[in-house]
Amino acid sequence: MEKVREVVAYKDYFINFLKNQPEKVQNKIYKVIEIIETFEHIPETYLKQIKGTKGLYEARIRIGKNIWRVFCFFDKGRLVILLTGFQKKTQKTPKKEIKKAEKLMQEYYNEKNRNYE
Repeated sequence: MEKVREVVAYKDYFINFLKNQPEKVQNKIYKVIEIIETFEHIPETYLKQIKGTKGLYEARIRIGKNIWRVFCFFDKGRLVILLTGFQKKTQKTPKKEIKKAEKLMQEYYNEKNRNYE
């Protein structure tokens, strides 16, 4: 399948999260990333914007009753930046996880702007 967008990890936050997951979970995360890369319109089942944030999304991974989330955002439309992830234990995404992801997103833009000066 042809890629319609590129997915990259910011620093090593996502990779560290991924390495700590069982192989089955890693495989499912790769599948969801592949969907993000290749589907023009990504179903909300796999990627959903987080309300109350400026462009923060969560990639949604589910195996049985277990749920994982990977935070990401779009940079210039076709580039998706993966931030960090966690295993979801409650109905709502914990505010501290959202804050951490927002902080990383801000850090990404600050570094990017510094590199263009």
